[in-house]
Amino acid sequence: MTSGGMTSGGATDARLRHGRASLAGSFFAQGTAFALLVTRIPAIQDQYGISDGLLPAFLAAVPVLAGVGSVTTEQLVKRVPPSVVLRWVQPVVMLALLGVAAGDRMWEVGLSLGVFGLAVGGLDASMNMLGISLQRAYGRSIILGFHATWSLGGICGASLAWVGAHWDLSLLVSYLPVVIALLPLCLVGSRWYVDGEAAESDPATAEGAQPLVFRLLLPLCLVMAFAYIGDSTVSNWSAKYLQDVLGSSEQLSTVPYNVYMVTTLLGRAAGDYGVRRFGAVAVVRVGTVVAGAGFAVVAAAPGPWVGMLGFTLLGFGLCVIVPQTFAAAGRLFPHASDAAVARLNIFNYVGFLVGSPLVGGLGDAWSYRGAMLVPMVLVLLTLVYAKSFGAQGARYGGGHERPRTVDVG
Repeated sequence: MTSGGMTSGGATDARLRHGRASLAGSFFAQGTAFALLVTRIPAIQDQYGISDGLLPAFLAAVPVLAGVGSVTTEQLVKRVPPSVVLRWVQPVVMLALLGVAAGDRMWEVGLSLGVFGLAVGGLDASMNMLGISLQRAYGRSIILGFHATWSLGGICGASLAWVGAHWDLSLLVSYLPVVIALLPLCLVGSRWYVDGEAAESDPATAEGAQPLVFRLLLPLCLVMAFAYIGDSTVSNWSAKYLQDVLGSSEQLSTVPYNVYMVTTLLGRAAGDYGVRRFGAVAVVRVGTVVAGAGFAVVAAAPGPWVGMLGFTLLGFGLCVIVPQTFAAAGRLFPHASDAAVARLNIFNYVGFLVGSPLVGGLGDAWSYRGAMLVPMVLVLLTLVYAKSFGAQGARYGGGHERPRTVDVG
């Protein structure tokens, strides 16, 4: 029996399975909603008449407010379980998405995007808090699977956005059916969320537990920021790079991001097995080297098809780093994992904010080929901090694996 009895019988095993499935549904819904927003930015700009000069301010406000939402969630979960936060912020995210689609005045889109940003910060933080506590209860790596469902949702959302753009559908017509379908499912699924109170109070791990010390968390924060600088480089610049630098057609330039999302899904779907078999440190190191190679191939590519190979490598490499960074924070501070996840999540948005203007500024001032080397170097710095992923239990396999009673799904 482990984790205060969380795995003491079939009924509890079923509870964990249901919690895992419902949380995966939340990750999927969030991936879909986020992709629907970011892939229809040109349509949002046209609908509200947002100038090119003003658009960056709107886009930057979302991750800034998301960081505020993550900090707020750190305080909220001291009073209510993360499942309660997730249960209520996910509907807010979806309704804010509808708000973006339904308005026609500047203040309306500003308000909707502001609410979206605040809520998505709480959503990202609470989802990963629950994911880390479930992984602890299972006693084996499952966090990459949750992020794989996020990637799947992103692919679905981007595909639906393409349909909306192709058929010239309004934003409201594009978004409303998705919200109508996903919102009830998330509300119903939230009944089965599993919080980690029992795992957090496990006397077997209480001895020697340390409080959250930001200095110890900082290496993981840097890794998170570097990973999202790489990710935002792909999402914001892959199409422009392929078309303007490598001479692809406009149609072909839309392919790299889709390929990146698919390889992210595939890599995450297989990543948990890799962690169980080889350990978190080895998986993160391999992912980092593959991502660095991807940036190198992109920077040196003689044509669009080689460039797409580079973006494919980036998907396989970057996909494992972020989930394992959350997992490492949970292992480092087992009795303050919620706070660690919330603070770590802020650097998700730091990387997103820094990545796009960094590459754009370097590209304009120097060259876009040279600009691709900067996120390459930053991502490769993860190798310096790889030992931060090697805390006890990082492998969740072999000698580290918990009793088989926890292996329930």
